Amino acid sequence: MIGIIGIVTIFVMVFGGYLLAGGKMGIILKTLPFEIVIICGAALGAFMISNDGPAIKHTLKDISKVFKGPKWKHEDYRDLLCLLFELIRLARQNPVAVEEHIESPEDSDIFKKYTKILADSEAVALICDTMRSASMNYDDPHQVEEVLDKRMEANLEHAMHSSHALQVVADGLPALGIVAAVLGVIKTMASIDQPPEVLGKLIGGALVGTFLGVFLAYGLVGPFAARVSDTIKDDAHFYQLIREVLVANLHNHATNICIEVGRQNTPSHCRPSYGELEEALKALKQSAA
Repeated sequence: MIGIIGIVTIFVMVFGGYLLAGGKMGIILKTLPFEIVIICGAALGAFMISNDGPAIKHTLKDISKVFKGPKWKHEDYRDLLCLLFELIRLARQNPVAVEEHIESPEDSDIFKKYTKILADSEAVALICDTMRSASMNYDDPHQVEEVLDKRMEANLEHAMHSSHALQVVADGLPALGIVAAVLGVIKTMASIDQPPEVLGKLIGGALVGTFLGVFLAYGLVGPFAARVSDTIKDDAHFYQLIREVLVANLHNHATNICIEVGRQNTPSHCRPSYGELEEALKALKQSAA
């Protein structure tokens, strides 16, 4: 909703201010379709040249993040902590019993309680692979930490590609606007024998290209890239929380301490309160009794 409001605000303020200053929309509307074809067409072609098929699909999919915001909400972080609590507690009580849950999470009664987390393949794989590593009795937990850090760094770099791709387009749009403007000037020079009022309209139409390139770059595509980047980084905290809790488990901290480490490392706007988490864990213990 905020994204839509922002877009509406941009258009209202830019074109509203132009009209209030006495500007006329006629010349812009007349030239706009052709300038859009030149600038947006060139930007789309450059985008396709610089990205492969999967990257293009990934970028187009991630544009929705501008309007949807982060995938993981407050209740998802609470559910994740509850899921990790159940798995760690079971692993401490019966290491053999937990294997069926981490080997076949789709059939696990524990994972099935948290359908949104179960639907995220990377979150499930991160949990299961790390707990499987813990069951191998690594002599040095730092080995697992290093593997986790490299994996998460690679995942974040891959996820950020869509933001980088959009930013590259945004950086190129002003130059493409100049290309369109130059073409407009060339067209104008072919009509140099026309009266000033005709030349004025032709020059004004040419300048629409420069305006459109800059407007799209800094008013739309650039902010889209920044929002996608922020959303991806926000969602990355969810996977970072998995790391923090399971690394604490590798160091043989008490189960409640592992979960509290995760809670403390949750972003403040998504962090469940101590009392809220205690109530949720208490309900889990009662249901298991």
